[in-house]
Amino acid sequence: MQVYDVLIAFSVLSLLLLIALVLRRRLAWLRRLGLPEALIAGLLGLAIGPYGPLQLVPDTVVEVWSQAPAALIALVFATLFLGQRLPSPGQLWQRAAHQTAFSMVIGFGQYLVAGLVVLALLQPLLGSHPLMATLVEVGFEGGHGTAAGLGRTYQELGFPAGRTLALAMATVGVMASVLLGTALVLLGQARRWLLRQRHRSPAALVGGRKGSFGARGRLAGERAAGLIPSGQEISLDVLTLNLTLAGVAVGVGALIKQLLVQLSAVFEALPVFPLAMVGGLLVQLLLQKLEQPFLASATDQASIASLAMDVLITAAMASLNLPLLADNLLPFTLLAVTGLAWNVLMVLLLAPRLFPDAWFERGIADFGQATGTTANGLLLLRMADPMGRSQVLEAFSFKQLLFEPFLGGGLITAFAPLAIAGMGLGRWTALCLVLTVGWLVVGLKLLPRATP
Repeated sequence: MQVYDVLIAFSVLSLLLLIALVLRRRLAWLRRLGLPEALIAGLLGLAIGPYGPLQLVPDTVVEVWSQAPAALIALVFATLFLGQRLPSPGQLWQRAAHQTAFSMVIGFGQYLVAGLVVLALLQPLLGSHPLMATLVEVGFEGGHGTAAGLGRTYQELGFPAGRTLALAMATVGVMASVLLGTALVLLGQARRWLLRQRHRSPAALVGGRKGSFGARGRLAGERAAGLIPSGQEISLDVLTLNLTLAGVAVGVGALIKQLLVQLSAVFEALPVFPLAMVGGLLVQLLLQKLEQPFLASATDQASIASLAMDVLITAAMASLNLPLLADNLLPFTLLAVTGLAWNVLMVLLLAPRLFPDAWFERGIADFGQATGTTANGLLLLRMADPMGRSQVLEAFSFKQLLFEPFLGGGLITAFAPLAIAGMGLGRWTALCLVLTVGWLVVGLKLLPRATP
């Protein structure tokens, strides 16, 4: 691989993203499907790749595409805690307890039902690899970034088809979250499950980008907002500074992995991205300890993560190995149907019994995230609650701080393949049964029945 190949690879990715932007703006049916531009660009890249009908892209470019996601997902996870001002643990739990319990039941339940399908059907009848049991949670909860990031782990654990199947599962999840989610919203409207009274709309935790482009504009805006002390002088561009902090966080994560590998060789297959998240948390804590938290901007960290994720999804989808998917189509389909059925049942059966208020709005938001992406969850919430009558957005946003460090691409998602390889699929599935039932009990019996 030469520098020229890398330049050509990212130039083609940039062109694909621009074409996808134009197509989505001009084709209404693409907007109705809710497909992001990055996913559309990835599908276009797949069409011109070595397994597509056009085959315009050389193998050297596709090789760059296949290796880029592992680095980009580490950058995405490094930004999660940088620039964030976390509430106290008690306040966080009070506002997001029920939503967190519901998400944990769905997440561990995805491992549970997939493990049962693999143990009962796929292994005895088709001889499927035990790591097939991770595909539903990795693809649905984790998404394209997590699927791409675990590619090397799957490879080293003897499951080379894992990356392709997980990416395909993530694509199915994004599309199904919109189609099934819309159907559920229509069903909720017909059954009058949605809130009727109008309540005060809560303040959203995630807003639009603030400030103007350029270092001076952003610094002036953040100084005016009181986020940067007036006496502080920063010569670096704010975006450069925040990219530097994210890079340090990735480096800390890589260092943590090396320390773990020194303890045991089993950690060699552990991806860096969940440890980069730990690195970001440590960097943020250090900034707060030094009384310099203003150096990390949540707005710029979100921009860095958004850029990395768009390029990641495009590259990962464009380098999808279609023959591997075709060879595993039957077990893949069974797992996808099982995962979707589980997610729908959680909304219809568990949400009404778990949530003290606005059960449908809360359930449909988590369905969108647990099947597709966080953006899909917010989209379905907006469809179910267009006027902001509920206070679901606040609980849903706070829940991410308790949920994402563990499932949906967090530490447990990263460790799950290692756990299955070490303890066996049967024991792992039994453990997931205990954790699913445990969080179910917490949600139904132990949590205070109070509106967050």
